[in-house]
Amino acid sequence: SYYLKESKGSRRWLLFLEGGWYCFNRENCDTRYDTMRRLMSSRDWPATRVGTGILSSQPEENPHWWNANMVFIPYCSSDVWSGASSKSEKSEYAFMGALIIQEVIKELVGKGLSTAKVLLLAGSSAGGTGVLLNVDRVAEQLEEMGYQGIQVRGLADSGWFLDNKQYRRTDCIDTITCAPTEAIRRGIRYWNGIVPERCKLQFKEGEEWNCFFGYKIYPTLRCPVFVVQWLFDEAQLTVDNVHITGQPVQEGQWLYIQNLGRELRNTLKDVTASFAPACLSHEIITRNHWTDIQVKGTSLPRALHCWDRSLHESNKNGKAPLKGCPIHLIDSCPWPHCNPSCPTIRDQFTGQEMNVIQFLMHMGFDVQKMAQQQGLEPSKLLGMLSSDN
Repeated sequence: SYYLKESKGSRRWLLFLEGGWYCFNRENCDTRYDTMRRLMSSRDWPATRVGTGILSSQPEENPHWWNANMVFIPYCSSDVWSGASSKSEKSEYAFMGALIIQEVIKELVGKGLSTAKVLLLAGSSAGGTGVLLNVDRVAEQLEEMGYQGIQVRGLADSGWFLDNKQYRRTDCIDTITCAPTEAIRRGIRYWNGIVPERCKLQFKEGEEWNCFFGYKIYPTLRCPVFVVQWLFDEAQLTVDNVHITGQPVQEGQWLYIQNLGRELRNTLKDVTASFAPACLSHEIITRNHWTDIQVKGTSLPRALHCWDRSLHESNKNGKAPLKGCPIHLIDSCPWPHCNPSCPTIRDQFTGQEMNVIQFLMHMGFDVQKMAQQQGLEPSKLLGMLSSDN
């Protein structure tokens, strides 16, 4: 099932894969079915949906893509869009994420996709990982159907996870505390998950789970992909067992969080088109405030527009990147919310908005010590944090 907003005048198509974690065994799939039915079954889906962020048809909210044909594909397969198994004796559940995408493409060809110039496969969270796993397959499918002229691209939002060591190791009991590698290892078997051939060839048999991690699959992709990733992604911190609650974090956690930002930044350095703000958040492209976040003075819609232009130009004549139109934007400041355009943080208990200084104090951030490390006067550091620096 999918939602479609046609735009007859446009030859651009945006297909969006919804996110929402996953389940990887009978127990946690049963729980998911009881508590999050809309992510397991289409029975209660509304007849229509309103597109927000990059799916909005308002130019103010969506300056460069408002006029495209929009397709929203809800996530009911719980398999990071990778599964290819029908319901069987063994399993009560069917996992068909990869097949759902193929079927939607087949059907859209008859609805105008056949004359498209550009197809942007976008997704957030598990949908973002789904983009990395499926973008080349979509391109191949369209080529095999005889539509070589359609440029297929990917936009992966908050789906670039690290297979790093957890802050505190826990047994793999449920979706939230299971280390990402272990969850995917189990999931790929349970879902009969498929990964792109080119990535699969890089790893030994049984090691296909590696292809669910952005920095490992990205070098094998043929289609251009734009990666949007918060440096301090809340879902990543959750599976790493760093929980930011009302208590100040301990020094070990604080160092772990900063190190996560560094590791993530490192994995993005060879990603041609990327947007990585130093914020603590998760998902962005369908949020209505997605135009507000900036990295080095450039907003995300602007960076995507520059990327569009660069792909358009390079088709003509492989010339240097466009002046004043950057597409590789990664914050270099070292801690969560050191970027003043980050989304507002609220206290989890009171719901009150916090400014950056309140947030850092709340996190147990030691201003004296941090200033010393950075070789600054404490008052100067506070000034920098609170101004738009």
